[in-house]
Amino acid sequence: MPDGEQQKRDRPDTPASQDAEGRQDPQEADTARRRRRAQFLRELHEAKALRDRVQPRRARAARMRQAMRMRTFRW
Repeated sequence: MPDGEQQKRDRPDTPASQDAEGRQDPQEADTARRRRRAQFLRELHEAKALRDRVQPRRARAARMRQAMRMRTFRW
């Protein structure tokens, strides 16, 4: 991971619309929350893909368990 991304993640979001008490506009707070969530989900997906590449036997077993759960699921 490049150092620039690490520095961005370490710094908290501080939009210009914050007032003296640290409150944000609800719209901007929701936007910032969605941005952080999207970043988290991207990193989670990347970590899972890396784990699957590094441990193919475990990944195959997990796929088989998931397939079995889907076959035995009742609507």
